[in-house]
Amino acid sequence: MPDFVAREKRSRIMRGVKQKDTKPEIKVRKLLHGLGFRFRLHRRDLPGRPDIVLPKHRTAIFVHGCFWHQHSGCKDGRIPSSNTEYWEPKLKRNVERDRQSIEALEAQGWTVRVIWACELEDNEGMERRLLDWFAPKR
Repeated sequence: MPDFVAREKRSRIMRGVKQKDTKPEIKVRKLLHGLGFRFRLHRRDLPGRPDIVLPKHRTAIFVHGCFWHQHSGCKDGRIPSSNTEYWEPKLKRNVERDRQSIEALEAQGWTVRVIWACELEDNEGMERRLLDWFAPKR
């Protein structure tokens, strides 16, 4: 099925898609900061340039958009029905790149966490989850 949007308009739309400082990412940062955690952003020296890095906890967090990173089981994590010959390989490359980045970070001794955009609808649940991840080990 062909794309319903003209090539020039599609190009303009795609250029407008943010790669960092997205709304879900900012929401996670505010939650972490409010809980007293300090972190670094987009460390270029780490594989995959994680969105949030907590060096003290040796943890890297990726905040993934459900569409762009193909969140399985999520209504937003599906390939569009139009222009599938473009979208399918593009989105599969994203998923493969994510897998490689996570493996490389874990090989370097980092703990990797992935937060999906759809999970951020439950603020209190996400806050509890973050606290569970970083609570002192007993």
